[in-house]
Amino acid sequence: MAEMERESMDYDVVIVGAGPAGLSAAIRLKQLDADLEVVVLEKGSEVGAHILSGAVLDPCGLDALIPDWKDKGAPLNVPVRDDNFYMLGESGKIRVPNWPMPPLMNNHGTYIVSMGNVCRWMAEQAEELGVEIFPGMSCSELVYGDTGEVKGVVAGVFGLEPDGSVGPNTEPGMELHGKYVFLSEGVRGSLAKEVIGKYDLDAGKEPQKYGLGMKEIWEVDPAKHREGSVTHTMGWPLGGNAGGGSFIYHLDNNQVYVGFVVHLNYRNPHLYPYMEFQRFKHHPMVADLLEGGKRVAYGARAISEGGYQSMPKMVAPGVALLGCSVGMVNVPRIKGNHNAMLSGKAAAEAAHHAIGAARAGDELTAYEDEVRTGAIGRDLKKVRNVKPMWSKWGLGASLALGGVDMWTNTLFGRSLFGTMAHGKSDAAATEPADRHQPIDYPKPDGKLSFDRLTNVSYSMTNHEENQPVHLTLKDASIPVAVNLPKYAGPSARYCPAGVYEFVEKDGEQQFVINFQNCVHCKTCDIKDPSQNIHWTVPQGGDGPNYPNM
Repeated sequence: MAEMERESMDYDVVIVGAGPAGLSAAIRLKQLDADLEVVVLEKGSEVGAHILSGAVLDPCGLDALIPDWKDKGAPLNVPVRDDNFYMLGESGKIRVPNWPMPPLMNNHGTYIVSMGNVCRWMAEQAEELGVEIFPGMSCSELVYGDTGEVKGVVAGVFGLEPDGSVGPNTEPGMELHGKYVFLSEGVRGSLAKEVIGKYDLDAGKEPQKYGLGMKEIWEVDPAKHREGSVTHTMGWPLGGNAGGGSFIYHLDNNQVYVGFVVHLNYRNPHLYPYMEFQRFKHHPMVADLLEGGKRVAYGARAISEGGYQSMPKMVAPGVALLGCSVGMVNVPRIKGNHNAMLSGKAAAEAAHHAIGAARAGDELTAYEDEVRTGAIGRDLKKVRNVKPMWSKWGLGASLALGGVDMWTNTLFGRSLFGTMAHGKSDAAATEPADRHQPIDYPKPDGKLSFDRLTNVSYSMTNHEENQPVHLTLKDASIPVAVNLPKYAGPSARYCPAGVYEFVEKDGEQQFVINFQNCVHCKTCDIKDPSQNIHWTVPQGGDGPNYPNM
């Protein structure tokens, strides 16, 4: 694509991704200086189309950014009224009391929200301030300046031939240049991945850790609906096979968010995260809630879980990483949107100061300093050992010791354990299949549990079929030659959308990529044991179209 001639446009700040981090940055920039030229580029068909989150929102990020958000009609309409935590067995449950938990675990003052709708509202606020927002514009390349700095992105390439070549209907897109570029692509974004690699931003940091979050929206019997109720569970069905748990959030209109998270550092390649989610819904507690109801939406995405010790350096010449491009999720709280908003605000303030000082294309070190020493750093440092404890010692020990560790960090500002390491990447954690037993999963019943492809249809995912495949292989032989015999072909299971399958043809196994099903979760890029799959953007507007995830 380098041979294509493109027009260019100049801005003060170019922002990739209209999620909570990118939109917060755009809003704050215009609050600070209405004359700044700010553009936000979003690959989804509309703002919010690719946003999927639990979500119980801590409004501290909005409080800092738009203090009068209530008066402006922000869609935070369901305050959390009760908070429940259960350990599940196959047919029973044990309530874990709230009183031993440190104050940071309290959901008082938080709201059950659709982050897609929150982002749609934030986009309205940004546009009222003069921010230009272009949905349906995938950013496929970075543009570098003469001294190696990031000076912009390529956006809006359409109509490439299936092999990636230029064809008669190709639209070359445009280069959008900025004094600074903000990457707020969400978890494992392709441009952020390039920047981290090019500038070695993860040197000396722990590997980033991830979970796979899957979510359905259900309309339930009004008699069973409890608006404002929040429930989290751990234990069954995962047991010792993997870390993770569930969330059940009762929002308004008799709707319930039912979600399941599987930590991607599981060892057994036979594990099938999607089917663990479907099996979970047959637990008596969950089945009783959902019976007689109707599932109305489905989606999935990866979650950054490495926390404080896994955050890479956030700045390089001309570019800053925001929100989940860095990894700012507070794992025990299952919350990261507030930190994403605060990161956008901090990046905007650093860029505004730099531009006011006639700087451009350098490192916004003030942004990184604020993240690490300010509210975000304080939030994440208190809980930094919970995830590695869980990974090393299992659920029971991590609950007890993690609670103690959060208390000592809260009360005394220090940990008895220091800062624990994560160790292996999630890909490297995968062990050969012959070390583990296959797992027998019940067949979905079509009432509470559903086959994968049927559920994907409820994500409203669509990709133009004649474009290049956006899931590329570094070595096309590895899936059949290595991953199938050694790891039992785990891509056929870890993908929550059925993108990958092994098909026998003429007596030989072939690896098939059904990219049209992709919900842009990035699990394949993370979990593939050979690190052979590279996720990049399809053409703009393609992918899921989540209504109110």
